[in-house]
Amino acid sequence: MIANPAEEIVEIVDRDNTPIGAVTRRIMRQQRLIHRASYILVFNRQGELFIQKRTLTKDVYPGYWDLAAGGVVLAGESYLMSAVRELREELGVSGVKLKLLFDQYFEDENNRVWGRIFSCINDGPFTLQTEEIDHGRFIPLSAIEALNTSEPVTPDGMALLLRLPQ
Repeated sequence: MIANPAEEIVEIVDRDNTPIGAVTRRIMRQQRLIHRASYILVFNRQGELFIQKRTLTKDVYPGYWDLAAGGVVLAGESYLMSAVRELREELGVSGVKLKLLFDQYFEDENNRVWGRIFSCINDGPFTLQTEEIDHGRFIPLSAIEALNTSEPVTPDGMALLLRLPQ
């Protein structure tokens, strides 16, 4: 991982998810360019989801609850490579089997992203990346809607939640 995330070179894609170039994360955010991201839903053996409270320094959705580990796909990186890297960086998890669930396009005023959603099973303990995550906890999927009424959950996370079997 590069010292300044704003300077990471990220893959830029079109609305069909076809690569069209690469720019810094800073330019991607400034110009609201469509990019790729990996999302990894981490469940425990009881079927609860590990959610993470994003730090207030995150470039998008600061302070929100995030339903997935993961992040922006770097230039020259596959979705799977990104997922493996992000899981290791954010939660200290490696060597787990990732299951591909689906791809999803999400767009709002802050973010335009093609995401590939994976899942895995891991009970922890986790080593949280303090630059990105304040804290985390396991929660039943059925409790996420209620959480979102009292504390914000990332909108792209809420969108993918709708596609999961409850």
